[in-house]
Amino acid sequence: MTPVEFLVSTALRHSIDEANVEAGFERFEAITGRVIGFQEFRDTVDACLRESLIKEPIRLSERALQCRWRLELTPHGIAVARLISA
Repeated sequence: MTPVEFLVSTALRHSIDEANVEAGFERFEAITGRVIGFQEFRDTVDACLRESLIKEPIRLSERALQCRWRLELTPHGIAVARLISA
């Protein structure tokens, strides 16, 4: 499984909503038990963004005082993740 496939498969089954990318990375590793480098994680997130598989992870929610880092699939990402899981 490629890193992109692994990330979207994980995002389909788990919610990651953290204060920043570093905490998001730590949560990803805790959920998956897979140790990858921080740079590989960031590169994979960037690849998923380019392929429109995930929404922009850094967002300011309504009424929030600071941004959050959130891993959330797009409709296209959900379809791809379901194909991978099948």
